[in-house]
Amino acid sequence: MTPALADSYRYCRSLARRTGRNFYFSFLTLPRGLRRDMCVLYAFMRLTDDIGDDERIPIDDRKQRLKSWRSELRDALAGAATDSPALPALADVVRRHNIPAEYLEEVVSGVESDLTPVRFETSADLDRYCYQVAGAVGLCCIHIWGFHDDRARDAAIDCGRAFQLTNILRDLKEDAENGRVYLPQDELERFDCSAADFIGSGPNERVASLIQFQVDRARIDYGKAAALDNYLAPPGRSILSAMLRIYGRLLSEIERRRYDVFSQRIEISSTRKLAIAISSAAGRKFHADKLR
Repeated sequence: MTPALADSYRYCRSLARRTGRNFYFSFLTLPRGLRRDMCVLYAFMRLTDDIGDDERIPIDDRKQRLKSWRSELRDALAGAATDSPALPALADVVRRHNIPAEYLEEVVSGVESDLTPVRFETSADLDRYCYQVAGAVGLCCIHIWGFHDDRARDAAIDCGRAFQLTNILRDLKEDAENGRVYLPQDELERFDCSAADFIGSGPNERVASLIQFQVDRARIDYGKAAALDNYLAPPGRSILSAMLRIYGRLLSEIERRRYDVFSQRIEISSTRKLAIAISSAAGRKFHADKLR
């Protein structure tokens, strides 16, 4: 590994540790090399999101920056030099794990779609968005972790959709205040809700029923995502367990608070996330030891 490539890996690891929140703790379940590679993937996702989310920059400029970022990504994957501290390591990870470049471009497309007010007419529109910003990430992940069955691809997409829907429910108020309503319009109408209902200080009965409906939908996706365990190489099973437990706990907390995602942000403490990661890794090790 060249010094420049080593510097790129160090940059990605540092960024993941500083900003990874729910993700970084699950990375701790992986062997050192795969943990390093997941930090690189996370860094790319974080940097892409940051371009789209920087409200200090006019939207047209952010669009241009994302266009330039997409071009720089393509060049880096083709072997060209880059000024980005993250892309050299990303190109190395993509090459070693045979990650299709189209998955990374889907992520850029998903961030681009967030630059304008978001309105999805149907659940199919929401599914498409979830694929871009989360399902495609899941597909990248299984290439890093290793899988032995093509059914892993559909399960990874289900997993990403479950996680993204959890995030959408948790952030309903904040997103609505920024002109983003990710829940489908036909379902809002079914429950007689509108974006204005998400900006209040607490849920009314109609909003609570809508959120309960979405929680039930997410639970179905979590159930489908659990099947991914059967298709992964052993190193990926611990991190999958940790991520499902962390995000599943967020969903359970939404239920425990009777669907009030408005008065206080729903989070899991770092201590709890670390405990989940440790127990997920230990549980897998215990199971492997029993099989020897």
